[in-house]
Amino acid sequence: MNDAMNDANDFIYLDNAATSFPKPQEVLQYMTDFYATRGVNPGRTGFDLAVEAEETLIETRKSLTSFFGGGSDFNRLVFGHNVTDALNLLICSVLKPGDHAITTRLEHNSVLRPMYQARERGIDVDFVPFDSKGYVDPADIEAKIRPNTKLVVMTHGSNVIGTIQPIAEVGAICRKKGVLFAIDAAQTAGLVEIDATAMNIDVVCFTGHKSLYAPPGTGGMYIAEHVDIRPCRSGGTGVKSALKTQPLDFPWRMEFGTLNTMGIAALLAGQRWIAAQGGISKIYEHEMRLARRLRDGLAEIEGITLYCADMETNHLPVFVFNVRGLPPDQAGALLDVEHYVITRTGLHCAPLVHEGIGTSDIDGTVRFSVGPFNTDEHIDHAISAVADIAAYGKQRAEKKRPAKSAGSSKPAVQATT
Repeated sequence: MNDAMNDANDFIYLDNAATSFPKPQEVLQYMTDFYATRGVNPGRTGFDLAVEAEETLIETRKSLTSFFGGGSDFNRLVFGHNVTDALNLLICSVLKPGDHAITTRLEHNSVLRPMYQARERGIDVDFVPFDSKGYVDPADIEAKIRPNTKLVVMTHGSNVIGTIQPIAEVGAICRKKGVLFAIDAAQTAGLVEIDATAMNIDVVCFTGHKSLYAPPGTGGMYIAEHVDIRPCRSGGTGVKSALKTQPLDFPWRMEFGTLNTMGIAALLAGQRWIAAQGGISKIYEHEMRLARRLRDGLAEIEGITLYCADMETNHLPVFVFNVRGLPPDQAGALLDVEHYVITRTGLHCAPLVHEGIGTSDIDGTVRFSVGPFNTDEHIDHAISAVADIAAYGKQRAEKKRPAKSAGSSKPAVQATT
């Protein structure tokens, strides 16, 4: 990857699972040029600029449909605000009272909270657990399927522990059982190959601001051609305005109001940038090499606890850890303030994951997530920084150990710091 990182910034950014930063210069330039020359409402009228803006949207739909291994109808690629928006729209549109849905305990709140709301609407929901290494067993999902199961929705890659789930196996099960299968591709779109057709994925929900390198406020879903979804929203489309109901033609069936045209243009530029780097596999290989280097370095430091960090296969360049003697938020603050390393701490909007790995009662973990512009030097600096705060955490832990009274093996009152 070309090193556009930190030339103008005096910090090392390892929070790419939250959003990729910086965005490629090519993407930023394309956005600026697009909005300066074609920043009008696309397709709402026949004048040249509107037609050109619409052509950019069409090209992005085509490109993303191919990118996700979709079918021939590129209008089934619909745009929204982000993956949370797409998942909410999907869940509220598909599930009705009396239905049953299945998800997992690996999910982000983008899935969890809509599912909790679905329960309030009279929908039964099962949450399938993950194993000690961080993976869901497809057989456990199959065992939960009932005659009234309408939807299985699950993360493709965990935003906390980084494990890539066996979605092709789950997709095959769902297709055999006649159950709609959707994935949350927030962490994988642009970084891990997704072939909706081969993997039997009915709906791919994605965001644009992570590994597709567009700005926040971009995303959507690809809906396979055999899937019939009746939207739970309605609004302006710019077409068939006399109808009192939402048009059922795609993409207007699942798109509402004026789109983020500049952000969608950035999605197109982001895909072009990925191709210019040699494709998804090249970027993934670069990021995983650095992530393993970082993981290995941390594993050698006394006082560091890693979680589900066997990163040899089926893993994202994302992992979490804790420092003995330091709460995660304090460890993250020290990395930032003392060492200029930007990370993410807490529960990462995925509380059930932290329950599963035993970190919910200690306010979560520290997360590192590598991006395309990180370098070996960044990784080595981060390792050194963690070693430094681990030594500090050890000192704190030792100060908190109970002192021994003379002639007694019983602990005295614990010292305070």
